Amino acid sequence: MNNTRYAGISFKAWARYALFTDPLTRIGGEKCSYHLPTYEALKGIAKSVYWKPTFIWVIDEVRIIKRIRTQTKGTKPLVFGGGNDLAIYTFLSDVEYQVRAHFEWNQNRPELADDRNAGKHLAIAQRALTKGGRQDIFFGTRDCQGYVEPCEFGSGVGDYDDAGEVAYSLMFHGFDYPDETGESKLNARFWRPIMKDGVIRFLRPEDCSIRKFIREMTAKNFTSDQNLLSVDEETAELQLEGCNGLD
Repeated sequence: MNNTRYAGISFKAWARYALFTDPLTRIGGEKCSYHLPTYEALKGIAKSVYWKPTFIWVIDEVRIIKRIRTQTKGTKPLVFGGGNDLAIYTFLSDVEYQVRAHFEWNQNRPELADDRNAGKHLAIAQRALTKGGRQDIFFGTRDCQGYVEPCEFGSGVGDYDDAGEVAYSLMFHGFDYPDETGESKLNARFWRPIMKDGVIRFLRPEDCSIRKFIREMTAKNFTSDQNLLSVDEETAELQLEGCNGLD
């Protein structure tokens, strides 16, 4: 991955419920959420705010604002072959986080090099954040929808500000997608997070040493003249709408 770092975004994310699970073990039956949001889930939230295949969101850190609480609920998920089943899910309840993230150019997309305008992408991302994101915000699953808004990372009072260091066991970090790695396979990454005074600083994806092969997979093709609106075209459209800060 390219290590050139561009100015990023900081946002508050909150929801009534969240369900952060290991995707390798969550098929059917009961589900129990991790106590912490996964890198992949927070990256998904950032992508719901704004994303283009030109760049990759990198999650730097997350701050846990509200005390970790769980709530067990009976659900009726769809089962293979049709119908519903009864399952017990343990959700996180009343969650609130502060997230800091930045983007880096996807070096496995050389065909999109002309779309690499950091200032315009950042301006669009910041505008989208003030609007609550471009897509629905999910906290681990579509059943757990939430909200985002800009914030200053570290502002305000959090329930774990003076909690010291808490180490967690092995936890799902995220997926290695072919689009981002240049390899025709899908891997799952794992790591052992440490929370210090309510803040978890994430390992970069390439620094995670524990991986599991999932399956063969190929990257989707994008071209600016077919299935991708360039950042210049998008900026022009937003300027016509009267948006400021997009020059």
